[in-house]
Amino acid sequence: MTQRPSDTQPQGEGNGSKVNRRGFLKTVAATAGVSCLPILQTDANAFSLDAFLQKHFYEMSKEELERVIERLENEYKKTYNKKEFRVGVDPPLAGVRFAYALNLAKCIGCRRCAKACVKENNQHRGSEERGDQIEYIRVLEMKKGSLDLEKSNHYYDHPVPDKDSYYMPVQCHHCNAAPCTKVCPVEATWQEADGIVVVDYNWCIGCRYCEAACPYWARRFNFSKPRIPDEEVNTNTHYLGNRPREKGVMEKCTFCIQRTRKGLNPACLEICPTGSRKFGNILDPQSEIRYIIENKRVFILKEELGTDPSFYYFFD
Repeated sequence: MTQRPSDTQPQGEGNGSKVNRRGFLKTVAATAGVSCLPILQTDANAFSLDAFLQKHFYEMSKEELERVIERLENEYKKTYNKKEFRVGVDPPLAGVRFAYALNLAKCIGCRRCAKACVKENNQHRGSEERGDQIEYIRVLEMKKGSLDLEKSNHYYDHPVPDKDSYYMPVQCHHCNAAPCTKVCPVEATWQEADGIVVVDYNWCIGCRYCEAACPYWARRFNFSKPRIPDEEVNTNTHYLGNRPREKGVMEKCTFCIQRTRKGLNPACLEICPTGSRKFGNILDPQSEIRYIIENKRVFILKEELGTDPSFYYFFD
């Protein structure tokens, strides 16, 4: 059983009691002199008291969780005109710790990974021209011989690969010492036993502290109600993963938790035309990911920050 976030997160100040969601919202409301409900509402008519009073994911009994899942599945069926909609709660697999490796010598900057991720994970379909489409993966174009992220370009629109450049996709690194999980005031984000850093969207209050804390710019915030065409909705989802989100919450890459906990690869790896992406169980000494880390030229992005990521870059 995965350890509860409240067992690992720091306690609140003062009397040493935990800061809970309702207590935090109550404090905010009292300090600001306004109602806290708009923080959680998608619109005036859509507020759900059941959702607001819902317990933390790890505080729910089996029966309570089943009721929540049934409610969510019914809501999604109605919203997206679907006869079937699954919200899974598949737990971490025993003896598994996921890790990802990316071969910078092979990546050609085609961005197919980013597009596949959008489709698989029910991300907001915005406009690339307006810059409001939500994508978990940024592909940075870097000049050969340079590792200056400040001079990288992730808005390139020329044919790829460019002969003078190399490409570095960046996404959530699922850090073992993740700063994003430490700053969340309501424990809406944590790391699971298999290494995946997740978000409980029903618990998130949209304060964006995690976004500011992440050194990899891996968190995304929904400024508007997400738009997903009904025919493009992925109905195979996970509660802590790719189920449709509401306005005003944080979201991120989850290593395609709805796929990887079933023994499948992440969508970004499946689509990659060059085989530059590798994924697997780092605890398995026979796995490809373990071989890469032990035998290739591997480096960690922003290693000096001590985040201990589960995402590695390597060269042949």
